[in-house]
Amino acid sequence: MRPYDEEFERIYREYYGRVYAFLFRLCGSSDTAEDLMQETFCQAYISFPGYDGSCSVFTWLCAIAKNLFFKYLRRNRHAVIPLDLYVDTPSDDPDSEPGYRVSKEIEAEKLREAVASLPPKYADVIILRVFGELSYSEISSKLGISVSSAKVIFFRAKKTLKEKLIDE
Repeated sequence: MRPYDEEFERIYREYYGRVYAFLFRLCGSSDTAEDLMQETFCQAYISFPGYDGSCSVFTWLCAIAKNLFFKYLRRNRHAVIPLDLYVDTPSDDPDSEPGYRVSKEIEAEKLREAVASLPPKYADVIILRVFGELSYSEISSKLGISVSSAKVIFFRAKKTLKEKLIDE
């Protein structure tokens, strides 16, 4: 038994749900989120002795999870970020208009494509801020940038997304 096993077990119990939720929001699949979550904690366990405390444990875990998610996307090129979470989807009400539902699906697809086309640093900040719900301070420490840079990048990424979507 390693000297940090008990501490890591506490971290696992404390952050399991939040890391799973983060990954589920990224991939939109409970099976994929579960697989990536397990892989995240395996990677975290291996690198736990090197964790320096320069950011919160949750931020550290989200960074590992995000990197594993990007690796997953590279291996599974057909997978897309399910950004329809950010487009109001109609209810399952049988009275909802079919045209409304189709237009929302089209908007969601355009949003996915727009985020996929962002520069990597923009995409990182958007994913950590929106999906991970990290503060600008946590994003700045994880990405090695200032808090003001994190805010500026987030603002520019949102502006770029808006322009891409308006142009279409």
